[in-house]
Amino acid sequence: MLKIHIIHVGNMANKGTQLLLISDVSVIREIVGDDVSISVSTIDVEGVKRLDLPLDKITPPLIDIPYEKADFYARKFGFHRGSFKYKMLALAYFLLTFIQVPVSAFSILLSKVGLKPLYRAESVKCMKECDLVISYSDENFKETASVLPLNIYWILAWWSMLISRTWEVVAARLLSKPIVMFPNSIGPFRTFLGRLFAKVALNNCYTILVREPFSYKVINSLGVRAHKILTSDTSIIFGASATTSYNKPSKVMIGVSPGIYTFSLSRKMMQNYISSHAKALDEVIDKYGFSVVFLPHYVTGFALDDFEVSELIARNMKNREKTEIVNARSVEEFKNWISQMKIVVSSKMHPAVIAASVHVPFLFIAYDYKQTGFASSLGLEDCVLSIRDISYEKLFAKIEYVLKNIEVIEGLLKKRVPELQRHVKDSIAFALAPFINAK
Repeated sequence: MLKIHIIHVGNMANKGTQLLLISDVSVIREIVGDDVSISVSTIDVEGVKRLDLPLDKITPPLIDIPYEKADFYARKFGFHRGSFKYKMLALAYFLLTFIQVPVSAFSILLSKVGLKPLYRAESVKCMKECDLVISYSDENFKETASVLPLNIYWILAWWSMLISRTWEVVAARLLSKPIVMFPNSIGPFRTFLGRLFAKVALNNCYTILVREPFSYKVINSLGVRAHKILTSDTSIIFGASATTSYNKPSKVMIGVSPGIYTFSLSRKMMQNYISSHAKALDEVIDKYGFSVVFLPHYVTGFALDDFEVSELIARNMKNREKTEIVNARSVEEFKNWISQMKIVVSSKMHPAVIAASVHVPFLFIAYDYKQTGFASSLGLEDCVLSIRDISYEKLFAKIEYVLKNIEVIEGLLKKRVPELQRHVKDSIAFALAPFINAK
């Protein structure tokens, strides 16, 4: 039996994170067959358990992500992300990182000599006993998003993730385990140290799959020696079918998945984002008679999560009675809703990927090159509007462009999506082949 341990898995409150993990596990089992044992290291153990995937072990990572731990206690004790308590907790866990590294290194050393690890024993055991470590599909090695402005919150957030991700790769190599990286976005990097961390991690991988051309250029510029494959986002192969009938409106619908990451936009930019969406969607309703279904993608319960942003846009619309907000309980339900839409307008990556997979035209409100790269891979470069350039006029013009070219876009999706799906599967099969054959 081939034993695989998946690392770098994020928070399941994000439907894209769920989607990627489900897709990763599904494609592994499709390629390897039933003779495989899969364990997962994740910052959200309980969230992964709720997905009820065919996993043998679910363990925490070797190093905690500071903002995730701060989020956990903020939910538990009821304080918000802007509070002094939250900031102190995030800072404390960031400093704790520099203790967790040597402590986990000592546990790995104990494991190598046959003794029981003293710290994160189950995590170390899963890594030690596996045949292959897989860095899960996502964006695990970067210092910023390419379009969003940078601030102290995001500097610490990106750096804490970069340290954690790099250390888990190093830990796997200390245990003499081969590592394959499933389709990721890599970079951008702003500092020499960030590039150094990434280079150390990536050069310890056997094969690296990336999901858009910018990332491919980044790993080449870093001088990474591993096998490198340019493919697409793993979730394009998401095969879950949602046949249950949900309480959906009967009119022609536009799906909107709005949202911006915490502290990433100024108050003025945020107000412009809300008002631009409200006015543009009102004009779509007035001109075309559609209804609007908001499909929040990342629902955390904190201020200005995707659900609250949806509420704010709807509240600022004069046609708010023709809107509905759906908080889907699962990615299967989320996909079911998207498949009913005329088009999807998304500020996040994976609502648009799901839309593409079911041949529903989409418009990206892009904050990163992972979105522009995905659109380009489908020949849909014109279906993108930068979040920095958003205005009511530009947003409405882009929505109208998609509506007027809907048949052409659908044709491109029907042609290109099956090609991307095949390429992703073939690329992952190629990356896994040496380890399947070895067993």
